[in-house]
Amino acid sequence: MKVVGRATSTYGSRMLIIQCDAAQLPRLYSEVTDRHMKPVGKITDLFGNVKSPYALVLCKGSCSVLPNEKLFAR
Repeated sequence: MKVVGRATSTYGSRMLIIQCDAAQLPRLYSEVTDRHMKPVGKITDLFGNVKSPYALVLCKGSCSVLPNEKLFAR
């Protein structure tokens, strides 16, 4: 498991924005899980500055991730 980053905010009810580490960018369409290995959704977009990128995650259901929580990718 690889750390994707920390959750920053939600957009609507099914989109989650994550601040990523520039050295370890995740792949597009990779599965995102929380610390209990429960699936959250898939990464659909990477955007932002090269030094501090963000990832957009389309959640499977309603996003119930707390702000500043670490998320992981398979």
